[in-house]
Amino acid sequence: MAKTESPKSSVQTDMAPESKPAKDPGTDDDIADLTKGLGSFSIETKPTSRKLNAPAAIQHFADLLASNKFRNIVILTGAGVSCSAGIPDFRTPGTGLYDNLQKYNLPFPEAVFDLNFYRNNPAPFVQLASELWPGLKHSPTVTHSFIALLEKKGMLLRNYTQNIDMLELLAGVSEEKIIECHGHFRTASCTTCPAAFDGNECKRIIVNEKRAPLCKKCGGAVKPDIVFFGEGLPGRFHRLLRQDMKKADLLLVMGTSLMVGPVNMIPDMVPKSCPRVLLNRELVGSFLKRGGVQTRRKNYDKTGKDTFCAGDCDENIRILCNLLDWEEELDELNSSTRLIPPKARK
Repeated sequence: MAKTESPKSSVQTDMAPESKPAKDPGTDDDIADLTKGLGSFSIETKPTSRKLNAPAAIQHFADLLASNKFRNIVILTGAGVSCSAGIPDFRTPGTGLYDNLQKYNLPFPEAVFDLNFYRNNPAPFVQLASELWPGLKHSPTVTHSFIALLEKKGMLLRNYTQNIDMLELLAGVSEEKIIECHGHFRTASCTTCPAAFDGNECKRIIVNEKRAPLCKKCGGAVKPDIVFFGEGLPGRFHRLLRQDMKKADLLLVMGTSLMVGPVNMIPDMVPKSCPRVLLNRELVGSFLKRGGVQTRRKNYDKTGKDTFCAGDCDENIRILCNLLDWEEELDELNSSTRLIPPKARK
């Protein structure tokens, strides 16, 4: 991370050290000597921050944002933006969620989010949900804070998130700006009948009692309103998607494999005049064409290709904000939303 120095002024002078005979104030000689003395001072202001070395793709993205041309940015996020918060993604070999569900004795990893499986055996999901319930252990990352910063600057149209961790909301992004494509934990309902169930009571039973709540009307298993396999996406997703895609003037995709539909179709729904930026460890979806960044789409200035910023989301966001002189604002936002005070930096 860039080190920040407090502004200082260093004063250097070449004036001779020996003293001169005192003169009567107000004489022409006094004024001449004063003018000569002031002319020998050199005032140097040290920069307040050191610019980080930036890959060309990050620099290009910074130039786009600095142009002030974009006021309807659409962001699509996946599990990769939450990994540094301590929440595993789903598919990374060895560390992903699906590779670490053996203790639940599932017939297949995805069964933990399968609606029919939950109705018959809710225990695996209940255990997982009690460990990952939003707002208990995990704080927003700097990537989540960056999304909140874009809203603060009036640049964010919508954040389509595939995540159920609610870290965008905890980071300060307003609920109106978020589309939680796969649902959330704030409300709950029965999996057998359409009856709603109090969200706070659902949380208490799952987190504290480690069991599935039961519907007060039919006795069926209740779960938080996150989308399981076999369920449709929230109505708000469908209501806003097409109009948001038409308005989008820049698309930012971060931390996703783009393997789960229909959300993985979003990058191909923006206008061809809309530049697309991918912050990810690898090329995915239609960003990948013949082994490299595909060039069929034209962005607004007709340079003719997408922008791929390879690597860790948080690291790239920090470099980006350093280039834009947004780093102090980013850190203030992130610090204000941490559930646990950050460890002292070495």
